[in-house]
Amino acid sequence: MWRVRGRGGTARGRGGAAARCAVVVLLLGLWSLVAPTAAPTAAARADPPAGDAYAFTPGARTVVGAPDTAGAVLLDARHTYRSSLPRAARLYYRLRLTAAETAYVPVTAVPPPDAAVSATDGIRVSLRNANGTSCSYASARFGAGISPRPVTALGQRETGKALCQGSGTYYLLVERLDTGRADATAGAARWDLEIAPVTEPGLVRAGSTTPPRDWDSASPEPPSGRPRERSGGTGFATARTVGQGVWRTALSPGETRFYKVPVDWGQRLHASAELGGAQGHGYVGGALTLSLHNPVRGAVDDSSAGYTGTAKPTALAPLPPVEYANRYAVPAGVTSVRFAGDYYLVVHLSTRLAEPFGQGPYEVTLRVRVDGRAHAGPAYDGGPVPKDVFEISDADRAAALTGGLGSVVTPAAEGRGDGDGDGVMRLVAVGGIGSGTALLLVLGGWTVAARRGHARAR
Repeated sequence: MWRVRGRGGTARGRGGAAARCAVVVLLLGLWSLVAPTAAPTAAARADPPAGDAYAFTPGARTVVGAPDTAGAVLLDARHTYRSSLPRAARLYYRLRLTAAETAYVPVTAVPPPDAAVSATDGIRVSLRNANGTSCSYASARFGAGISPRPVTALGQRETGKALCQGSGTYYLLVERLDTGRADATAGAARWDLEIAPVTEPGLVRAGSTTPPRDWDSASPEPPSGRPRERSGGTGFATARTVGQGVWRTALSPGETRFYKVPVDWGQRLHASAELGGAQGHGYVGGALTLSLHNPVRGAVDDSSAGYTGTAKPTALAPLPPVEYANRYAVPAGVTSVRFAGDYYLVVHLSTRLAEPFGQGPYEVTLRVRVDGRAHAGPAYDGGPVPKDVFEISDADRAAALTGGLGSVVTPAAEGRGDGDGDGVMRLVAVGGIGSGTALLLVLGGWTVAARRGHARAR
């Protein structure tokens, strides 16, 4: 049992009280770092940002996009950036890349919650070399839900491709897609942007360029059992870790929640979401949207379900196991599962649910399945930036089982886990009833021992 001793044995008086306080502070601090997570408390489950605002990466640097390449600001994969995109705008940002690294530049657009949008509105992203040749382009749209929500598109420069080889300056072009609403004043508002560049090194030696062909493409049986309550985060940076199992949360129309699932090399992920029943009459297309993004936030798959008031599920398409060689496949659903790490599930309820069925909240159930035998990854010739982007932390492995927060991002680790003290930050998890009870027992036992020592001293 803990006992604080002064010069002459058992501590007493003002010095003993100070020592006891120090021990309590130390014990609380250590417990917050290493305590195993149990069932989360209500405080751990809730409290999204006010107004369901998107949670940007803490410490993200604010930059202004340029209308041409001449004024483009330089982006660095060690940092995450915030920017904004006016209506009908085309904005440029600059990167410097080596010949050996593959670059991924995801851009998340966040419209105001009251923005007027159409199904085809969204953003288009492309990465171009100094001569203006497009290395890649991708778009992300709001879809059938016709509801403002965070959407993410990925620009990338891949080594080994015919275009965009060599080191030098490259430009990220972000374009806003606004269609069918020429006179809508609500559409004129700026959309916030989050830009999170990632670089991937080459391999020590070249491997197979043939993607695996013998994977089971049938839809796996979804997990069953009693759902566990698990509210999600409101951005990639605050995504809540979940593993295999059945998870449940409550969402109101217009809300978006982010979850992350650790998936190792050789494993594959399958997920579905179900919107619970509600009172009312009518039909809402795209009422529930489930999207999957890979560790660099690239789109893997998305699915949506219409709603008539009865429980309605929607499921992602079957995916192959995560393998490096998947990048050489043609289907986007295969080439996007090219590395291990945290895969993001994003759930959104359309704002249009509110009129026929009410403001909710509505019960949403996630069913997550991760199968396959994990194996070692490829031998990279150097490290990616951020350094942990293709790894699964011990904190995330534990949180996938217990429902804790897993790895967290703080202003002190603004480079998305790439700075000093990263090992400590990755140990932080949410304590539950079990850890809190254990802490009280330790403190209680220590207090009794201290009182006995004080009584003997008198």
